[in-house]
Amino acid sequence: MSANLIQPNSFLRRVLWADAIVSAAVGAVMALGAGALNRLLGLPSSLLLIAGVALFPYAGYLVWLATRGAVPRAAVWLPIVLNLVWAVDCVLLLTAAGLTPTWLGEAFVVLHIVTVLAFADLEFIGLRRALSLPRAARTHHA
Repeated sequence: MSANLIQPNSFLRRVLWADAIVSAAVGAVMALGAGALNRLLGLPSSLLLIAGVALFPYAGYLVWLATRGAVPRAAVWLPIVLNLVWAVDCVLLLTAAGLTPTWLGEAFVVLHIVTVLAFADLEFIGLRRALSLPRAARTHHA
């Protein structure tokens, strides 16, 4: 096995599964409830729909990643980076001119920021733990 491949440890697998489940659930709520959420949150229905639908392939990727025996390091970096990008996008959304979310909408976006930053941090911790294993343990097929 290549030195660039790692075996996701159980901690990392659990975090990836949790991120996948949360992303799929939030994606379904946003995509299927865009109209109702628009009225409740004060966020554009089109934005909620597109963002919700975008979470489905991301969740699928996380499931794929969590179920592999070995993955390239870069494959684990991808959800970390995407979670950071999502957080930045949420901050930009809150500061965008012309958008007037309700207080509940602001709380919804802030909850996204906190959640994705937590997942990015936990995924990074899991990656570091996987990389800290001795090379023989990282490259051994269990």
